[in-house]
Amino acid sequence: MAVYELPDLPYAFDALEPHISAEIMELHHTKHHANYVAGANAALEAIDAEIKGEGNADRLRALYKNLAFNLGGHTNHSIFWKNLGPNGGGEPTGELAEAINRDFGSFEAFQKAFNAAALGLQGSGWAVLGYAHIAGRLLVEQLTDQQGNTSINFTPLLMLDMWEHAFYLQYKNVKADYVKAVWNVFNWDDVAERFAAATK
Repeated sequence: MAVYELPDLPYAFDALEPHISAEIMELHHTKHHANYVAGANAALEAIDAEIKGEGNADRLRALYKNLAFNLGGHTNHSIFWKNLGPNGGGEPTGELAEAINRDFGSFEAFQKAFNAAALGLQGSGWAVLGYAHIAGRLLVEQLTDQQGNTSINFTPLLMLDMWEHAFYLQYKNVKADYVKAVWNVFNWDDVAERFAAATK
């Protein structure tokens, strides 16, 4: 029995147009995300079998890395879909808006920091706004590939997929246009809910 399952998209494939095309959303969800789910299930099954069998350290090391990559892809996309919405855009309100102003100085300054993280990635990865629990504040971090370069005690609130499959069919190699467009569909209600849960 599969441990990980592909979640339903919370809106139609064309709901984010013209900012993100239906073609991209369908391929991204039904192919790319589905592959991460299948990969995570396969890796976990192989890890369980190896632990109960020979327990070879070299094989386990490779399997753990494979699980981290695929489970990262599954987890990241599961957050990403909810971070977007057809009624998104604008700016956050309430406690999230206050925290952004406190930790970045203004919403505009936060946008610059987030855009810089997205556009400054070398290769594939994600821009992430998260809550850093030790510091007790919001931070922007770059997540490399699907699982690297972020601190452990850091709860993702807003994630932007900067893998080419997220934008190339529509925006080609002009990443800046994709990053600009996605601000029109960010679902601040979802981000605010994640912030409230992280700061309880």
